[in-house]
Amino acid sequence: MRTNIVIDEELMARAMEISKIKTKREVVEVALKEFVQNNSRRNLLELKGQIRFKDDYDHKAQREGRQVDFS
Repeated sequence: MRTNIVIDEELMARAMEISKIKTKREVVEVALKEFVQNNSRRNLLELKGQIRFKDDYDHKAQREGRQVDFS
């Protein structure tokens, strides 16, 4: 999508310096992707304490690729 926006030049320059990104377009795109990812994570954090796992659930076994019985 093509759009025109006014962005603080000092902020843009700092973002480009920190990220080592060469174009303003890419800085904006990276910033939008990070914004979406961070806010998606925040929604997952809202679930904390609301999910009940079986007492014998072994999260480490699942990480290692072993079969886990979810029933």
